[in-house]
Amino acid sequence: MKDKVIITAAITGSIHTPTMSPHLPITPKEIADEAVRAYEAGAAVCHVHARDPKTGAPSSNLNLFKEIITSIKSRCNMVICITTGGDGRMPVAERVAPVTVYKPELASLNAGSMNFALFPLLSRYKEWKFEWEKERLATSEDFIFPNTFKSMKEYCAAFNEAGTKPEFEAYDAGMVNNVAFAIQAGYVKQPVYIQFVMGVLGGITPSPENLLFLVDYARKQIGNFIFSVCVAGRAQFPICTQSLLIDGNCRVGLEDNLYLEKGVMAKSNAEQVTKMVRIAKEFGLEPVTPDEARGILGLKGIDKVNY
Repeated sequence: MKDKVIITAAITGSIHTPTMSPHLPITPKEIADEAVRAYEAGAAVCHVHARDPKTGAPSSNLNLFKEIITSIKSRCNMVICITTGGDGRMPVAERVAPVTVYKPELASLNAGSMNFALFPLLSRYKEWKFEWEKERLATSEDFIFPNTFKSMKEYCAAFNEAGTKPEFEAYDAGMVNNVAFAIQAGYVKQPVYIQFVMGVLGGITPSPENLLFLVDYARKQIGNFIFSVCVAGRAQFPICTQSLLIDGNCRVGLEDNLYLEKGVMAKSNAEQVTKMVRIAKEFGLEPVTPDEARGILGLKGIDKVNY
């Protein structure tokens, strides 16, 4: 078993809405501040989405991304992983624009299409701070998150041009096979970095058996790869702990789970990182520094980004 692990903090995401937690960072300053706190707590990587600072709605505005990532970079050497999920209705060029423009060290690359459903959350709330929240959740009942083979090829080409390492997001077993195809087709070189995303309705459910299956399947299909795990909801800490014990890495943060423990909301991403660091150390595992993460993942270095 290895003795060091990469802990990523997913700062705000695009799933949770302002009504769901008063602690969800919204403005560029809040998102950047949360990333720096997560770094101070032991996270080597932050996963960044942008939001409309007035309404909290997910945003693809490049100026908002720039404000966030330049603020983080000015205060720490954390690895910044920018989302390219965007909105499924956007053309690929718009979704991948943060990579094309800012050339980060690391960015997400979704490894296949899926039903990405949030609508069951509607029943938990009677009132909403903003009208877009209810509408976004409701329309997800008839939403397909499109990531075709053609778009994956275009994404990989843009990542290669920018020198950005893809973090392949695999929500189900078929997406592992898609990554294997991308390797065979020459879109991407090994070793690849895969994040198993568990717990989203439309993807694989979180369980110890399912994680072991995904890792074993990836070994058979891909061979040489590095992996991390993120989990939506209450299984976050148990399955992330399992990942560390089978030579994986993990992601925590308010994008994935709004709670620190049962009935206790997390007041910050740093609280979740602190808890994950404590758990890791109980098993003799140390969180890596950002520069150690760069070495493990084979990143180009913070001096080669365009922000």
